Amino acid sequence: MSLVTDPLPASPTVPTSTPQERALALLWGGDTRGSRGPARGLTRERIVEAAIDVVERDGPAAMSLRRVAAQLGVGVASLYTYVPGRAELEALMLDAVAVGPTLPHEWPGDWRAKLTALAHDDWRQIRRHPWVLELGAAEQVPGPNMLRWLDSALRVFDGTGLREAEKLSAIETVDAYVRGLGRLRGAEEAAADGPAGRGAATAEGRGDTEGRGETEGRGETEGRGETEGRGETEGRGETEGREGMSTRERDDVLGQLVDFDRYPALRRALAAGATPYAGAPFEFGLQRLLDGIEQLVIRRAT
Repeated sequence: MSLVTDPLPASPTVPTSTPQERALALLWGGDTRGSRGPARGLTRERIVEAAIDVVERDGPAAMSLRRVAAQLGVGVASLYTYVPGRAELEALMLDAVAVGPTLPHEWPGDWRAKLTALAHDDWRQIRRHPWVLELGAAEQVPGPNMLRWLDSALRVFDGTGLREAEKLSAIETVDAYVRGLGRLRGAEEAAADGPAGRGAATAEGRGDTEGRGETEGRGETEGRGETEGRGETEGRGETEGREGMSTRERDDVLGQLVDFDRYPALRRALAAGATPYAGAPFEFGLQRLLDGIEQLVIRRAT
């Protein structure tokens, strides 16, 4: 797995009394060598790569410094010269996958095409690395890659007339939408698959192109209603083939058990071909969210 890291200048001495402070010192300090010298060619980047391999193969609960040391073939004490503890390692892992070879403001199209592409890129990232949601639920420790991505995302709105606070709120709203739906999907899959299926699903996602931004034709096909091959298909069939019931099997059982005349509005929706809880609300919700942001952009332009 290729990790995106930038050489960083040494930072001033900062307090390191808490895991967050120590993580910030690691992320921004620039020195990736061990505090007591090299151990068998170890670097902080190699440790982070190994930790990501562990968590993607076995899930976040299985990740520990001992497991990472075993992955690298070294003693766990060797890791402590590079990473003080698990919390600091998790911060390094999250920052390592926070950005890819291209950035949102560099993608083709207007602000809406770029924000659509950003949301799809986030969605694929979450589906490829679902552990980021669990690790990212803790207090955020922003690293250089995270801030580089956020700075680029804000630049998407250059020339729109939006106020600076509105740009940040728009990015955070889209991010919250994608992450919220990602957590819901992850919970559904965990319930259907059980513990054994969770690691397999994670590993399956890694077969795609790794890293953010590695998608073809980003802004060109991801416009307002252009959902072909994107959100409409992302997830619709994902409930089939897993342990448990497929969507079709579930609906057949419901049809035998439920008198839908008691639910006339739902019956009309079903008769029109709508399928509740089919797992494909992503594109519809995203485009309605962007509709609202577009109205604000229009208002600011007048």
